[in-house]
Parts: sequence; structure tokens; C-alpha cells
Amino acid sequence: MDFSLLLVLAVVISGVIYLIDVVFLRRKRRERLAKAEAATTDGVDAPTREKLLKEPWPVDYARSFFPVLLVVLVVRSFIVEPFQIPSGSMRPTLEVGDFILVNKFAYGLRLPVVHERILEVDDPERGDVMVFRFPDEPSVNFIKRVVGLPGDRIRYEDKQLFINGEPVAKTLIEEGPASAPQELLLQERLGRASHAIYNNPRAPGPQMGEVEVPEGHYFMMGDNRDHSNDSRYWGFVPEENIVGRAFAVWMHWDGGLPSFTSVRRIE
Repeated sequence: MDFSLLLVLAVVISGVIYLIDVVFLRRKRRERLAKAEAATTDGVDAPTREKLLKEPWPVDYARSFFPVLLVVLVVRSFIVEPFQIPSGSMRPTLEVGDFILVNKFAYGLRLPVVHERILEVDDPERGDVMVFRFPDEPSVNFIKRVVGLPGDRIRYEDKQLFINGEPVAKTLIEEGPASAPQELLLQERLGRASHAIYNNPRAPGPQMGEVEVPEGHYFMMGDNRDHSNDSRYWGFVPEENIVGRAFAVWMHWDGGLPSFTSVRRIE
């Protein structure tokens, strides 16, 4: 189900009904009231006046919901949109059940439904955590970290990431952390972003020879390097599939009571 499409349809339908009432129906109700008042010398009593001016129920609902739906559409399409993390591919940065906020303005304004960029702002930077529509199934949103920019040469061998022939620096923080006993917790630096990643020394992991990122595309990887379905397996993300930049966790919910103790910026 495409929620953006449903929201756009709801705004259009309620807006059209509201406009028809403002332009045509409201005037007709007032004309009926004026005729009723002209037909009597005693004036029209309050119940009759209310009945003659009463809006039809579709108009009543449209007038009530149209402003709210319009504000939701504008905020969700052009400013910020909430998402929930469904998988562990971005651990330890993001946990399953985290609710995140995505900046829809960071990479330019896009029309809802058609996803056409109408205003350029900035391009993704290496190290950004980005939400995008999965190239193989655009109705599904993915979240990964931007690793390769257009023109970059990317290689991944023996759990080491190389960008343009240079190994990306990483340092060991902890072996077998309590939250992931089978993993190595490491600190990695991509561009301006310094962030934690997991590597599993017992898992063979993917091996990928050098590829060049095409113009207008991006190479994405999850921080949970041995448990992430990312560009190493299915290729590049085209610019038109970009949704926005994730910048904050505002709530965590794993089926129990919602928790706000993990509110934080996403690095």
C-alpha cells in the first residue's frame, strides 16, 4: 500500500469537495435562506435557518479534514518523515524497533508519488545514513550508509573496505560486546562520519572486486557488515530512489511499552 498516494488522493478529494462548496454550494444555501426570509414578515426562526445553512456531510468532513491532511502531506513530503527500523542491518547504529526521523529536504525537494526532484539542495555525502527506495522493489524502503559516491572505486575483501584504492581506517573497540557476543565492535571513519560497525570473524562474508560507482548512483552498505543486504549484493542506488537523510532516533518500541531513553542523533 502506497501511503503517499493515499494521502495525496485524500488531500485532492477533500480539497475539491471543499472548493465546490465554497464556489457553488454555499452560495445556493444562502440564496435559499434569502428566499425564505423574503417569504415571511416574521423572519426565519433559528432551527429553520440552521437547516437551510447546514452543510452536507461530505462538505462537513472535507472542511474539517482538508487543512489537517494538507499539513501532514507537506510536512511528510518536504520536511520530515518517520520510519521504523525493521531489521538489524544497521546495528549497532540502529536497532530493530528504533523509530527514526528522516530529513526530506536534505537532498532536495521531491514531489510525492512521482518522486521527481523539483529543487536541488545538497547531494548525499560519504558516511550519511540514507533512506532510499530499494531498486529491485521500489515500494520497499531501505536504510543504509552511503559508502560510495559517483565516480568512486569500491572494493570489499576480507572484511576490509577500500575506497579509491585506499583502505578505510577502522579500530577495534571491543571483542564480543554484550549486545552482540559473536561480533567485533569497531570504529570506522567515512568522510566526516565516525561510526561503529560490526564484523563477525567467524563468518566468511562477501568478497567483492573493485567496481566503479556510475554517475547519478550511490554505493550503500549496512553497518552490520556480515548481516546486511546491500550494494555488495544488488548494486547501486540511483539518485531518483533517494528518500532522505536519517538524522535522529526519537523512540524505540519492540512490542512492549514505547521507550524514549534511546533518543539520539544518528552519526
